[in-house]
Amino acid sequence: MNTHLLSYYEAIEQASADMLNAARTGNWDEVVKLEGACVLLISQLKHAATQQNLGAEETQLKSRIMQRILLNDAEIRHLAEPWLEDLDHLMQGKSKTVH
Repeated sequence: MNTHLLSYYEAIEQASADMLNAARTGNWDEVVKLEGACVLLISQLKHAATQQNLGAEETQLKSRIMQRILLNDAEIRHLAEPWLEDLDHLMQGKSKTVH
């Protein structure tokens, strides 16, 4: 079993779960920080994946992990919509005062 490669997927899943918890409490600074960590992990995963392959069982586990990540991401996006809308209004208002 290729636990090294799977550890990246698990770390990304944990970071996405942490992001979801931060989003649920409205801690958007933490969400952004964790998103940066995810970007780094994904970059490392891409590099590691060029050097290693997953077997059939590992691929199934990867798929289950990816499904959980996608569910977390969908909920984070749902929670972020009002915040992003407020930010958009703020930026539009700021833009008007600058011109």
